[in-house]
Amino acid sequence: MGETCGVVTGSMMALGLKHGKTKPTDDDAKEKTYSLVLEFVDKFKSRHNSIVCRDLLNCDMSTPEGLQEFKDRRLIETHCARFVKDAAEILEEILTSSNLQK
Repeated sequence: MGETCGVVTGSMMALGLKHGKTKPTDDDAKEKTYSLVLEFVDKFKSRHNSIVCRDLLNCDMSTPEGLQEFKDRRLIETHCARFVKDAAEILEEILTSSNLQK
């Protein structure tokens, strides 16, 4: 769809699974998760200037032409693999630091 990068979305989900609220009244967990997600987004943007797929790839995969360009330019190998690596590094840093703060 060209919106939020899938690895960013997955990272947000991982943070939610680790720190999200498990009871409807657990507002502290909700706030902590929001804070960690914002930290992740800030760090990812500092490396790549965006979290939006079409901006990251300079290609709009929501169109047939953009999808073909994505394939032709092998962007999954030249760009997406780096985004996954960077997201994993950022996520590891955030999860390690958030575990130390408990």
